[in-house]
Amino acid sequence: MVALLDKFRRKRNRAVVVGIDGLPYSLLERLAADGVMPYMGTLAGAGNLSRMKVTLPEISAVSWPSFMTGADPGTHGIYGFTDLKPGSYEMVFPAFRDLKCPTFWDKLGDSGKRCIVLNQPGTYPARPIQGVLVSGFVAIELVKAVYPPSWIGKIKRLNYQIDIDTQLCRKNRRQLFVELDRTLESRRAALDTLWEQEQWDYFQAVVTGTDRLQHYIWSAIEDENHEYHEKVMNYYNAVDSFVKHVHEKYLALTGESGPGKGFFMLSDHGFCAIRQEVYLNAWLAKEGFLRFSSSEPNGIEDITDDTKVFAMDPGRLYLHRKGKYPRGCVDDSEADGIIGELKSKLSAIEYEGGKVIQAVHLADEIYTGPRIESAPDVVATPVDGFDLKASVSGDEVFRKTDLEGMHNWDDAFFWSVSPTPENVNITMLADIVTGPINGGGS
Repeated sequence: MVALLDKFRRKRNRAVVVGIDGLPYSLLERLAADGVMPYMGTLAGAGNLSRMKVTLPEISAVSWPSFMTGADPGTHGIYGFTDLKPGSYEMVFPAFRDLKCPTFWDKLGDSGKRCIVLNQPGTYPARPIQGVLVSGFVAIELVKAVYPPSWIGKIKRLNYQIDIDTQLCRKNRRQLFVELDRTLESRRAALDTLWEQEQWDYFQAVVTGTDRLQHYIWSAIEDENHEYHEKVMNYYNAVDSFVKHVHEKYLALTGESGPGKGFFMLSDHGFCAIRQEVYLNAWLAKEGFLRFSSSEPNGIEDITDDTKVFAMDPGRLYLHRKGKYPRGCVDDSEADGIIGELKSKLSAIEYEGGKVIQAVHLADEIYTGPRIESAPDVVATPVDGFDLKASVSGDEVFRKTDLEGMHNWDDAFFWSVSPTPENVNITMLADIVTGPINGGGS
């Protein structure tokens, strides 16, 4: 009976995806060559490791929805971790329910396929899928992060941890490594349980500890003499072992002898060291585009009626348009002129004689779809090392906090057995990773 069940399980067309949040292509290549991530290095040599661009802005809140829908924000409607409630200055936090188009798991479910999705950022609170979904960050309560409800108790009994305690670990480096290890182990335990107890066609698991480590302690990656360098390398090696564990389970299940046409890996953005943080609302104020009604503003709601432009994280700039915002002052007839001036001045920002902004994008240049009216008018992409911020506090443009690492948009990675399209973008991956399930190649 067991042999018959194994034969049935092998006959299914399957796909398995491992996501490693924020792991840069350039760093992966280096760690693989240095023997820190040897298994991923072996896979890279046996398949196709590609440097990948992601949708803008280059943050998980945008990239993961772009992966799971195969669309850019102009269609899926998510432009950042925060947004303004339409017709107001009230800050809101887009959730899974705000996604405006179906995921490829939804589409697979419609065709009778079952999906297991573990620790996927941008899926909280969990909503029904044909299979099992365990939300990743930003997930607050485990009970709301698991679908179907019948799996809540099982996940709890595994001592499952959605994420590290980011506030604690940002300050306490020793605790950071304790929680990174604990979270990774709980991810493995949940994966093994779901793998064995569920029938599935698509299985995905995402590791997010890499993103946390790189934000908090990037210097320990670069500096071999750093007191935490060895611990950092040990963590990357543990992630490599996690990938090996999943890949070997995939090969054992499918009976394949090679790397496997249905196995994929990716990151949702790249990473690099922070040289300076750049506060765009402070810059807009200095350039005369923005004023606040208070010397200590609480948020965008405190901009004055004559403000022309305001910024939101990480590099989104919005015209204060009439009809769109309660006190908007920018008329359509003057919008193009303001955008032109804004683009010119952004491109000219310098720090210690060097450029800060590598590109300034207009909405219709990077987005398509029915939700483009909600897009920022301008998206600024910085030169690596200049982390764009939109805090409304303080009037210094260039500052530095305790964060050490920042995202970049063109150093993510994608791996598959088959060659990938030239200039691969994260929006292309939905079709690629579901190809084996639908009877095609990867």
